[in-house]
Amino acid sequence: MHWCKRSYKIALILVAPVLLSCLVQSCKPNLSGNTGTKFFDLKKYFTDESVRLKKLNPLVTKTADYNATTETQKVRISDWKTELGIFMESDINKPAWKTSYRISTSDGITTYAAIDSALKTQYIIIKRQNDKVKLVLIYNHSRTTLFGKVLYETRENLSYIPDSMYRVQKRQYVRTLGFKNYFIRGLIDQR
Repeated sequence: MHWCKRSYKIALILVAPVLLSCLVQSCKPNLSGNTGTKFFDLKKYFTDESVRLKKLNPLVTKTADYNATTETQKVRISDWKTELGIFMESDINKPAWKTSYRISTSDGITTYAAIDSALKTQYIIIKRQNDKVKLVLIYNHSRTTLFGKVLYETRENLSYIPDSMYRVQKRQYVRTLGFKNYFIRGLIDQR
């Protein structure tokens, strides 16, 4: 009989955290899907573009430049989700950021500007024509300091023109390594 009580205690210790986790999860509001995204949904847009481009399988003239060493190749991108991942990472639709960006719209151009300079994504500019995205521009900036000295800083300029071109310009500073410059451009063949 003693082993039976001990088995129940062990089972309770093992199962209780799982049950508690399930209970806590069921009390959370549903934040999945497009339930109230306030800003342009970059993640969804570039996920959809990844699927579309994978089906099209276009030839891409890809140029990569790292600290002034340049290489250009014609390639077919097998994983567009990874290729456009840096754009998806700039998505600003997080519940905590609902009031963190100013939105302005004029002549089919919507601009999202960060109110707080500590946010990584500082600007997103979306140009639309007849409800179709014609251009996405993103500016990211992040910095880590210690005792007033910059340890790490990154600046990214991202551009995307559907069925035409994508570009990533990145300048990175690491205190112990100095500056590094990255440039990637993909010209998408429309044939």
